[in-house]
Amino acid sequence: MTQNGNFKRRVRARAPKTGESYTAALRHIRQASGHDTSPNHTDTQSLRLAVAQTSLFSDPRDGTALRSSGVEIRRLMREADKEGARLIHFPEGATCSPNKRIMSQSGPENIGPSDWTRFDWAVLGEELEEIGRLARELGLWAVFGSVHRLTPPHRPHNSLYVVSDRGELVTRYDERMLSNTKISFMYSPGKGPVTFEVEHLRFGCALGMEAHYPEIFTEYERLDVDCVLFSTTGEIPSAAPPFAAEALGHAASNTYWVSYAAHAPQSVAIPAGIAAPDGRWKAQCPADGAPALIVTDISVDRKHPARPWRRTARSDLYEAQKIDGDPRSDARNSF
Repeated sequence: MTQNGNFKRRVRARAPKTGESYTAALRHIRQASGHDTSPNHTDTQSLRLAVAQTSLFSDPRDGTALRSSGVEIRRLMREADKEGARLIHFPEGATCSPNKRIMSQSGPENIGPSDWTRFDWAVLGEELEEIGRLARELGLWAVFGSVHRLTPPHRPHNSLYVVSDRGELVTRYDERMLSNTKISFMYSPGKGPVTFEVEHLRFGCALGMEAHYPEIFTEYERLDVDCVLFSTTGEIPSAAPPFAAEALGHAASNTYWVSYAAHAPQSVAIPAGIAAPDGRWKAQCPADGAPALIVTDISVDRKHPARPWRRTARSDLYEAQKIDGDPRSDARNSF
């Protein structure tokens, strides 16, 4: 860990001097030291990834709570940096996951259209700026859930912000497959998939209840992602196992990594973790209901045959070899 820390300090020292991004400075120093991992040098790429489980903040009217969520996010970012992570992944609504009853104009007894004027947008904006500044300071990518405000009367998006190691918002993923309550009363749906690259690895984003929809994950396989960052929320532990099981299944069926980030209250059932392409957990946070993170290396072998074969199998490979006829008429009453 000390060696890795010294290496990162060299990268940070070079970047401001040359005007390069953290990634460009990292690549230069690796080349100079004979440790280049670009596609021209190896068929295996790797990245140190952190996944976090955070406290659940559900009242967007409470500016103090919004600030506390920002403090917690930044504390975990610093911990991830000390462990050598290049990217840290947070749950849905890591800054705040507004409760539908708190937001309801006719609530809390009845759930109706959300009143987004209740959200302390000014405090949220300040916390987002602080997160970006720390990402730049650490040279760390951060992906975290937040509400994204749109011009009224449009409802906001439920989003994942992708902040680069230069502290810039490089892209945003908006949840597409919203729940009945979300689409009826709370949010505007997103329009499409989002991918981005860090260290020659391509990431995709999924959010909320989208683990229930395999088409979201097969779409990312077609887009050549190496890892899907799936962020969800929740305070009821009993809701966690189906999502976690689906995360493992998507990893195995698509032969890529899946990072599963949920809020800490659910960890007593299933903690946040990183699912490997073999459909097993590579690493998981503690199952104690407390905020935490886990860090591990994810790697991709470009020559591994499983993924190309599955793509071939999903094409029209079998059509030419199918035999015409009704299988019921060919049974001949025997095996």
